[in-house]
Amino acid sequence: MAKIKLTKNEQKAQKDALKMYQRYLPTLTLKKQQLQAEIRTIEENAKAVRQQKAALEEEFRSWIAVFGEEDAFLPGMVTVRNIRKGIGNIAGVTIPVYEGADFSRGDYDLYQTPLWVDLAADCMEKALSLDLEAEVLNEQVRLLQKELLTTSQRVNLFEKVKIPETQSNIKKISVYLGDQQVSAVVRSKISKKKIEQRNAAAAGKEETAV
Repeated sequence: MAKIKLTKNEQKAQKDALKMYQRYLPTLTLKKQQLQAEIRTIEENAKAVRQQKAALEEEFRSWIAVFGEEDAFLPGMVTVRNIRKGIGNIAGVTIPVYEGADFSRGDYDLYQTPLWVDLAADCMEKALSLDLEAEVLNEQVRLLQKELLTTSQRVNLFEKVKIPETQSNIKKISVYLGDQQVSAVVRSKISKKKIEQRNAAAAGKEETAV
């Protein structure tokens, strides 16, 4: 703890600082709660997207099994050409937002490939799109968790360090100034009593001289 001056000016400065900490703490606490809620929501969304992808792949495998094929996906059948992302904002944090993707399809011989190859390509595009969406959601979580860590540190700093420290400083200064005031009053009374005693002594000498 830094050494403080035991003065009225310092007392005022400490009181102003305390008001600031107490004013900002509820805002920081609310932001922390909002970030925690948003992270939970996004994590649930990412989980749902991954489950959707798994269900899509399982459905397609079941469908393709009817044709007695072991692998419906050909190498280079579908590639990602472009990922479209927007920008969002949560609790002051800029995050990427998945808006879709553009795909390219490889060249394959229509005579040599099964009739359902286009269906397989469509399925792959959907699966890749869900993967990309989950990745963007994971990035949102990462950014929000980083901000949550910073916000939590500030909340702890205010709650456990700054506010108690400032309150202690104010109390210390108040006690010191109070003691100084009492001492000043006592000194004033002693000085007044001495003056009264001197005046009385002086008056007694004058009466004796007369």
